[in-house]
Amino acid sequence: MVILMRTTLDLPEDLIEEAKALTRFKSKTDVVIHSLKELIRRQRIEELKAMAGHVELHVDRAKSRRRLR
Repeated sequence: MVILMRTTLDLPEDLIEEAKALTRFKSKTDVVIHSLKELIRRQRIEELKAMAGHVELHVDRAKSRRRLR
């Protein structure tokens, strides 16, 4: 279940219009939702990249390649 929150924002009109043109979204709401999701996605990617070399994985390659029948 998605809970929606109504809010008022003061956004630069030129940014919204450019984002609408680039995404081809018709509504400001869609632009803001898409932008927030993209921001979160990119931040999570950066967090994963920062973990590179810091996580130890113990994988038995031979066992993981065997197929269950």
